[in-house]
Amino acid sequence: MPPPSKPEVLPPESNTLRSRTKIGGNWFADENLDLLAHLLDDWFRLPGTSIRFGLDGIIGLIPGLGDVLTGLASCIIIVAAWFRGVPYVGLVRMVVNVGVDVLIGTIPIAGDAFDIAWKANRRNYALMTRHLRQPREHTWKDYVFLICMAAVLLAIFILPIIVIVWLAGWLLWHS
Repeated sequence: MPPPSKPEVLPPESNTLRSRTKIGGNWFADENLDLLAHLLDDWFRLPGTSIRFGLDGIIGLIPGLGDVLTGLASCIIIVAAWFRGVPYVGLVRMVVNVGVDVLIGTIPIAGDAFDIAWKANRRNYALMTRHLRQPREHTWKDYVFLICMAAVLLAIFILPIIVIVWLAGWLLWHS
């Protein structure tokens, strides 16, 4: 009689997403991405207050170029999320967070205050870790956020057209 065979032991099924590539390795580790988000969004604290800001708020003070540079640095977290397998709805939401940060950040003074309050990198890091821990569980908030942002973008593009058409009609009517 042959000896009894040992049962095959399978590793537990992982609940995390698979990485899209082998590129990135330790560069895109949670510790490094958390440090980057911390550096960009809340590295410094105003003495005597609970207000925290990072390099995003400081470099953003440089007109034009500052917000573009910090936007590019923010894209590192998005690229890392893509490499690590975050679903597309999460990636789109992360891109919108950075887009809002860069777009509103270009407004002098008020945009820099918005950068300090919005903390796009902290938001994106939290989104990435949530999507990696709970894959395929998109909440209704993900979709509502994206729908609202799409409506805002649509309004931004349509509103000037409506104003121009109205102004042209008014000028033709009163000339």
